[in-house]
Amino acid sequence: MVDNIRMEYPISVNRSCTIIHLQKSVYYYQSKGRGDELLRMRMKELAAIRVRYGFWRLHILLRREGFTDNHKRMYRVYKEEGLNLRSKRPRRNRSAAHRTPSNGSASTFNECWSMDFVSDQLFDGTRFRALTVVDNFSRRSLAIKAGKSLKGTDVVQVMEEITGQQNAFPTRIKVDNGSEFISKVLDKWAYDNDVKLDFSRPGKPTDNPFIESFNGSFRDECLNVNWFLSLEDAQEKFDKFREDYNRFRPHSSLGNLSPNQYLNQTFNSSDFPVLTGPL
Repeated sequence: MVDNIRMEYPISVNRSCTIIHLQKSVYYYQSKGRGDELLRMRMKELAAIRVRYGFWRLHILLRREGFTDNHKRMYRVYKEEGLNLRSKRPRRNRSAAHRTPSNGSASTFNECWSMDFVSDQLFDGTRFRALTVVDNFSRRSLAIKAGKSLKGTDVVQVMEEITGQQNAFPTRIKVDNGSEFISKVLDKWAYDNDVKLDFSRPGKPTDNPFIESFNGSFRDECLNVNWFLSLEDAQEKFDKFREDYNRFRPHSSLGNLSPNQYLNQTFNSSDFPVLTGPL
């Protein structure tokens, strides 16, 4: 305000402050702000170690370590870093991940998988389901399993088949809160193999965008263009779709390469195992 007045009229700072009843000390005050990089770094370290500590417990620990920032500043950093605890989590699941990136992004193969179910029907109207599994880094389809009634034991069987072929386990798997994914049998498998189950928020399909994108392509390019005479016929067509999807189908997010081409370009094929056949 003072600067605007002085731009219009050739008067002093003192006169301008008097006109608008502003103390000169307020006009000349300069904030002694400081960065919060150290606070941000230490808060993330504590949150990674104490995964079930909420904001106030982290606030107390930081105060113990000598940080004098007030709770408002700390809470702003806490929110910006996305460290909020999920208010609703599967209480029974020992392997549930509590502080992980919400979008399931990954920087290498087998870092994060996503899986979900899609529904369709046979030619006679009999309903069935398909379990789909995708590697988030390469967008590679790892499995499409058809069945009339797929349960937690069936999910574990598919996981064992995939990991047995690759001789590797994912770091985490993004899933929704369906009964098959919160089952004790899947939780035990994940716990025994040090795999984190990262549950999306109820009613938030955007928390698991990679499998949603794949399921959209799967429905558009396979389910909607085929008649399925039986579960065996459906599984055969799913395997053909998956092989074509992995080997030939260009993917815009991979620079118009297929998932297999992207993996071969990213890794040395002699050192990095790339699956090319159907599950």
